[in-house]
Amino acid sequence: MQSRHPQPRNRRAARSSTIRQERRKSTQVSDTPSELKYTKTHEWARLDDGTVVVGISDYAQDALGDVVFVELPVVGDDVKEGEEVAVVESVKAASDIYSPISGSISQVNELLDEQPELLNSDPYGEGWIFTISPTDSDDYEELLDSNGYDEFCSSEEHEN
Repeated sequence: MQSRHPQPRNRRAARSSTIRQERRKSTQVSDTPSELKYTKTHEWARLDDGTVVVGISDYAQDALGDVVFVELPVVGDDVKEGEEVAVVESVKAASDIYSPISGSISQVNELLDEQPELLNSDPYGEGWIFTISPTDSDDYEELLDSNGYDEFCSSEEHEN
């Protein structure tokens, strides 16, 4: 099967590179809600009645540009923290989405099948991607808070 886009050997590194390059061009300050947790791969997470809702940050959607397709994870799949679970394709790149915690995929946002642009227009609301039932409640608490995420995004570590 031929892929729609050439796949870099290390898609996580390619995604970070794309986000860094586009972020340098952007003058818009990203919006990082304080009630959410974040990953260094630009996913956000929100604890909601025992499950964790996951999406991509405003920073990430801004860097990726117009989203045109989302490959959603499979409900019921058990995943590990940091595992690739979904793919977002934009006019600029295809980017993996990683699970911020270990657990079981409990729901996916089927609206994204018909309206992938929700990731751009409402990344923290209707643009959520999936929910996960955590296997270890400590995983969520170990994610970055909004201040830590903002610091990471502007840090030397992130720029290199």
